[in-house]
Amino acid sequence: MGSPAAKSAYLAWLARALSRRPVLSAAGSGQDAVIGYATGYDAADIAVFARSLRAVHDGPVLLVVDGSPALNAFLDEHGIEAVAAPDSDRWRPHPVMGRFAAYDRLLAERPDIRNVLLTDVRDVVFQASPFSPAPKGLEVFSEDDTRPLAQHSFNMKHMRALVGDEMAAMLADKPCLCVGTVLGPAAAARRLCRFILTLGAVPRSEVGGCFGADQAAFNLAIHLGLIEAEVHGNHERVATVGLSDGQALVPTDHGLQNPDGGYSAIVHQYDRHPQLVEAVHLRWGRDMERRERRRPVSLAARGRKLMDSVARRTPELR
Repeated sequence: MGSPAAKSAYLAWLARALSRRPVLSAAGSGQDAVIGYATGYDAADIAVFARSLRAVHDGPVLLVVDGSPALNAFLDEHGIEAVAAPDSDRWRPHPVMGRFAAYDRLLAERPDIRNVLLTDVRDVVFQASPFSPAPKGLEVFSEDDTRPLAQHSFNMKHMRALVGDEMAAMLADKPCLCVGTVLGPAAAARRLCRFILTLGAVPRSEVGGCFGADQAAFNLAIHLGLIEAEVHGNHERVATVGLSDGQALVPTDHGLQNPDGGYSAIVHQYDRHPQLVEAVHLRWGRDMERRERRRPVSLAARGRKLMDSVARRTPELR
């Protein structure tokens, strides 16, 4: 008889997350919904997202939050459904991975959702309806049209951690796709969520559950054709500007203008550039405290980061 397999924290969590039976809502005629994961945020963090979105989209919006009364009141004021984040004393992955289990469950519970935008929250501003024109299939978006994955050290580091040097090298010439905004039919988006979660189980649990594993698994799933999706260039439906020249987008009376003179419906990572933060804050959050992108890191967060770093270097038998 073989020796018993060692336990994997990530796989144990994943089994629990995917085996929960959804509580189904009544099916409707089909609506376009926006879903985000916003734990650790308050109203000042979410104001730009909520207000700009409600100016262009009147369909369902669901945010997974910690659930403070003040935040819930703000979300209710804007017709946004607050979904309580999982409360567990068991091991959980980093929120960037945990969110895909929440997305999967919410989409399973709401068969009335036709198309969905799965999106980051704190660094996203809307300038037009995210669902116009209507998507024909799953759409994913480049965050840098000028450089391949090989020139993105963050992405390559986590890709190597997820699938090893050789597999990472296979994708080095591919475009860098951003997991922070994904749009398309609900069924396709749910399949993507489960693929990302499953690919996170390839390495040790301490890698699959860590920050950066989401981006690596996402690029792997799309570039290997495991998930069928249409890849869109930057500054189309979505402008992801974290890696762009800070002067590439110009604040105007109509919003943040792309280099070609157009306006993307969604602008992501605008908070990397002070002049864009100023313009967006004045338009959507002037009555709120303006938050800096980088905040003091708690002692607990530092401890977890250190433990994750050590764990990534520790063999895990299965």
